[in-house]
Amino acid sequence: MSEVRTGVPGSLDALGPSEGASSSDSASLAAKPMRADAQRNHEKILEAAEEIFALDGVMVPIDIVAERAGVGIGTLYRHFPTKESLYEAIVLTRLKALLRIADDVIADSNADPGAALDAFLREFARQASEKRDLFEALDQAGIDFKSSCAESVDELMARVNTLRERAVESGDIRDDVGTQDILNLISGTCHAAGHSGADDQEVQRLVGIVIAGIQRPSAV
Repeated sequence: MSEVRTGVPGSLDALGPSEGASSSDSASLAAKPMRADAQRNHEKILEAAEEIFALDGVMVPIDIVAERAGVGIGTLYRHFPTKESLYEAIVLTRLKALLRIADDVIADSNADPGAALDAFLREFARQASEKRDLFEALDQAGIDFKSSCAESVDELMARVNTLRERAVESGDIRDDVGTQDILNLISGTCHAAGHSGADDQEVQRLVGIVIAGIQRPSAV
């Protein structure tokens, strides 16, 4: 199955396995903890950048982001020396949030494997649709997500694969559907639904159709 190129967090070129992993991802994740006030500024800058880039594109002057965040331009540059580092931080923040959700789902030993995969894919789709405009703006700017965030992309792929394998072993989904297949289908569905003006309820209905399609006949 060919990869689907989309503008969503699952986008990252449909979250395919990365090649030539960048060390910047590891460095970002292993950064020294910030003071509380610095952490607040960091989060305000990211929130402001997400809003502005989604509405007006990524060519917006960086001082507009600082103004929206309520910080000085010097503060912004201390956190993000380049616009590229700000782009990367936005994507990594979204990926790390998905990783935390996946870890929580995987850690629930009482969860039905099929239901666990269903729950994660629906949350994945919700976030993908919610931030579609932002990630399309970043994508159009030529940001190479798969290189700059390679480690986190690979970690997320591994988590989804764990959920898929459990669902296969329990007989909930077909054994001829791979992790990449599933993410391509969900990402492509969100991308198409977004461009047709579908709301979250409609996106979830379409995702339900995709999930039904990968279930074993006896599990439907």
